[in-house]
Amino acid sequence: MAGAERTDTPLRKRDRFRAGAVRYVRLPLKLRTSDLPRRAASAAVMLAIAGAALWLGGVYFDAFAALIALACFGEFARLVWRAQRNAVLRIAGWLAGAAYIAAAATALIILPIPVVLGLVAVVIATDTGAYFSGRTIGGPKIAPRISPSKTWAGLGGGALCAGLVAFAFFYSNVGERAFSTMGLGALFIGAVLAVVAQAGDFFESWLKRRANMKDSSNLIPGHGGIFDRVDGLLPVAIAGSLLWWVHP
Repeated sequence: MAGAERTDTPLRKRDRFRAGAVRYVRLPLKLRTSDLPRRAASAAVMLAIAGAALWLGGVYFDAFAALIALACFGEFARLVWRAQRNAVLRIAGWLAGAAYIAAAATALIILPIPVVLGLVAVVIATDTGAYFSGRTIGGPKIAPRISPSKTWAGLGGGALCAGLVAFAFFYSNVGERAFSTMGLGALFIGAVLAVVAQAGDFFESWLKRRANMKDSSNLIPGHGGIFDRVDGLLPVAIAGSLLWWVHP
C-alpha cells in the first residue's frame, strides 16, 4: 500500500549480532551439548577397540589400520560419487583419495607405537578442546559455508589442548628437560598439528557439502562414519611422520 511504512527493512549489522547473541545466551549449555552422552559412549567403544589393537601391536595393529583405511576409502569414494558427475573427475578424486588415505595408513603402520599414541592423543585433544570451547564460547565462525559449527574459539581451544598434550608426551619422555626450548617446540608442534587436524576436518566437510550428505555414513552412533572420525587423523599422521623422519 502506498505511503505505508515498510516492515521488512533489513536489520543493521549490530542489531543482527545482538539478536543472535540473545538467542545464543538463552539456549542452555545442556541443550548445546545434548548429544554428548551418545558421543561419549561411542567414543569409549572406539577407544577400546583402537586401544586393543595398539596394545597387541604388530600384525594386529597393521590389520586394524588397513581395515580402517579400507572402510574410510569406501566412504570417501561414495562422497566423491555423489559430489561429482564428471567420470574423469570422479576417477581422479578416487585416485587422489586412495593415495591420501594410503599415505596416512602407511605412516601409522611404520611409526613407533608411542609416536602413534601421541598423534592420536593430539587429535583427540583437538576434537575435545574444540567441542567444549566451541559449544561454550561460540562466537564467529571460521568458514560457515563449509562447516557452520566450527568457530575460532573452538580452533583456539583445540590448539591449546593439543599443545598441552604434545608437551605432556614430550615431558614424559625427557623429564625435567621438557622445560626448555625443545619443550616449547613440542607445545608449538601440538598446536600446529591441531590446525592440520582441523584442515582435514574442513576438507571432509567441504566434500560432504558437495555431496549433500550430513555424515560420511551412519556406522557410528553420534559420530557418523569412519571418515568422520579419522578426517583429522589422516593429515596429522602424514605430517607427524614427516616430522618424525626429519627430526635430529
